[in-house]
Amino acid sequence: MLKIGVLALQGAVREHVAAIEASGAEAVAVKRIDELSDLDGLVIPGGESTAMRRLIDKYDFLEPLKKFAQNKPVFGTCAGLILMAKRIQGQDSAHLELIDMTVERNAFGRQVDSFEADLMIHGVGEDYTGVFIRAPFIVEVGPEVEILSKHNDRIVAAKQGHFLCAAFHPELTDDYRLHQYFVKMVQSAKEVVA
Repeated sequence: MLKIGVLALQGAVREHVAAIEASGAEAVAVKRIDELSDLDGLVIPGGESTAMRRLIDKYDFLEPLKKFAQNKPVFGTCAGLILMAKRIQGQDSAHLELIDMTVERNAFGRQVDSFEADLMIHGVGEDYTGVFIRAPFIVEVGPEVEILSKHNDRIVAAKQGHFLCAAFHPELTDDYRLHQYFVKMVQSAKEVVA
């Protein structure tokens, strides 16, 4: 059975664990670097990206996460998307720099501006409800990045190679199709290695 970790430094960890297990894989809440070694894929959940980066630095996770991502699939949601971006508007430096994209933090407003939207996600479905909470959005992407979904002409989901990201919170609904899509990506990556 595939083993997919959820980075458990901050954010909606339990909900991602439940969604992964509902999608047919084993889920592990990752709190230590050594737990990365036997995973087939990793989810970086939503939360607060600057707080998450402080915790990543505090527990020396940055380089191990970059190394893990060299050949294993990673799925970032909300703050996880920000951590995966190569460029962040208004900041001189980025974090993991996995996906060739520029993102804007809190682009849809503050917590009180949270909303749900019906999305069409390529490869996933036409009737997907996205839950946006202080969500970022993707301003622009490089040529290797596939845009999977837009909301009001703003890019809210994308994929590059074995990396997947969403500006919304797929773990906060009972619709597990995006997690199932990621589980399939993990399965394909594992078959390539095998």
